[in-house]
Amino acid sequence: MTLSTDHLTHPSAAPAADVILRSTLRRHAAGVTVITVPGPAGFTATSFTSVSLEPALVSFYLDLGASTAGAVHRADRFAVHLLGTGNTDLARQFARSGIDRFDGVDWAPDADGLPLLEGVPAWLTARTTLRQRIGDHLLVVGEVESGTVEEDAVALVHHDGAFAAARRLPS
Repeated sequence: MTLSTDHLTHPSAAPAADVILRSTLRRHAAGVTVITVPGPAGFTATSFTSVSLEPALVSFYLDLGASTAGAVHRADRFAVHLLGTGNTDLARQFARSGIDRFDGVDWAPDADGLPLLEGVPAWLTARTTLRQRIGDHLLVVGEVESGTVEEDAVALVHHDGAFAAARRLPS
């Protein structure tokens, strides 16, 4: 999609802000994660990010209309599973609505019932410290409690509407 610059001279021709945002973000590669909460409930997300090292804080956003929004809002803890290119089926399954997203997935609950997925390159758990409505999304911030890196894997990213691989470029 090519965005016109006509709006610079003709303000009425300006594309809507949501169109600009969507088309711009298609050019932004984002890491793919699956976030889980007790229930079990979970969803695929590309909004995961680090917030702070001291204390160790992470965050993600979830659409308020998402089927998992209620479970996420009630959860005092969450797990973030960082996916590799071998996890595309897992990413697709947790992105689908109207299904049992855990069906056929290898996972085990921790002592507090937090679902931990198996076969992912890395994961962490966090205790929720902040929930804030931001526009049509819920911002969730949590303090990291535990985690592990299981394997060195090529990261799964989402770019231009599709899954892609994040690989190091030659120096």
